[in-house]
Amino acid sequence: MRNVSSAIQCRRLNVKRGGNHILHDLDLDIPQGVIMGLLGPSGSGKTTLMRSIVGLQKIESGEISVLGRPAASKALRHEIGYSTQSASVYSDLTCIQNIEFFAALYQKNEKSPAQILEEVDLTRNAHQMASSLSGGERARLALATTLVGSPQLLILDEPTVGLDPVLRVQLWRLFNSLAQQGKTLLVSSHVMDEADSCHQLILLRNGEVLAQGTPAELRTRTGESRMDDVFISLIGER
Repeated sequence: MRNVSSAIQCRRLNVKRGGNHILHDLDLDIPQGVIMGLLGPSGSGKTTLMRSIVGLQKIESGEISVLGRPAASKALRHEIGYSTQSASVYSDLTCIQNIEFFAALYQKNEKSPAQILEEVDLTRNAHQMASSLSGGERARLALATTLVGSPQLLILDEPTVGLDPVLRVQLWRLFNSLAQQGKTLLVSSHVMDEADSCHQLILLRNGEVLAQGTPAELRTRTGESRMDDVFISLIGER
């Protein structure tokens, strides 16, 4: 299973954790250069799917291809930026020191630490200790750490959770800018109103893909305008 036009492919993916069957014969394709929204309620398997794509989750069966290579391939380590739900930053370092630390792990960096902080609107916080950041600032710093190196694929697990509406808008503008640079973004959320900020959507429930398509395609398919109602309608189809 190797398709370089797809950023991610999953075929009959099954994952079990603690005896629970989390992902069930899951099939999906994510093209390169898009913002793919991964939407679904808590417990639907979003984080497990992301961990599987990154190569951090043992899979029961099936295949995952990432940027034309098997998931967890050593060659992918510098190609993927991954941001977890909990901010992975060092509290005893300043913002700029955090970026410099992560950047030192890569032989090639597309942007300087200062440029990365500017992208996430943390320039004024460059020399502030991460421990003293607000929740939103800390979330943006965590996102900044995924931009070091030269990642072609960004896996972002609930990156806007807990942020106020203004900051959410700013982050989505950044996501669009990154996609315009040719990067692929897989962004999970349980907030259905973020659907229209994505180029395409994957709706996940109970470890299965309910549907995949653009927001407009899913609205046309269900005849609903609100994404919450689209989701409910698709559940009814099952």
